[in-house]
Amino acid sequence: MMFNTEPRWVVIGNSGSGKSTLAERLGGAFRLPIHDLDDVHWAADGRKRPETEAMAQVAKITGGDTWIIEGVYGWLAEIALARATSLVWLDLPWAECREGLLARGLRRGMTAEDQKALLGWAEGYWTRTTSSSFKGHEQLYDLYEGDKTLLRSRADIFALGVTGVRGT
Repeated sequence: MMFNTEPRWVVIGNSGSGKSTLAERLGGAFRLPIHDLDDVHWAADGRKRPETEAMAQVAKITGGDTWIIEGVYGWLAEIALARATSLVWLDLPWAECREGLLARGLRRGMTAEDQKALLGWAEGYWTRTTSSSFKGHEQLYDLYEGDKTLLRSRADIFALGVTGVRGT
């Protein structure tokens, strides 16, 4: 992964893969603002934002000089990639993603039933064909012409987050 003087990074991957943790480490190390696509996609009251509103919000965020955007929503990440200097894809096995989701527990007001639904949705990452799936992320990764990094294990993520140097 190359480090630009004005880094603008997009971090994608399945739910529970470690996107938020990596973004926090990189954001702290390089003093970059971090934006979670969950906060863009979902309103504070738990309802989905209208797509046009979410897309406009991503466009506004990416108008800045430096940032990190992380999330599973490929259709929103694609907007950010137009100005990104680097793309990081966390392609971890389901067992590691499941472990990550269970370890973080209930958050953002979710119930046990919500968590069960999220686990089911995340497990379908490899069979869905939307932009928020393995196939969708693979397409984003393959088409992105800038600096990109594919991480397939927690050890790879840890190495990138700590040293800031790792690429594929």
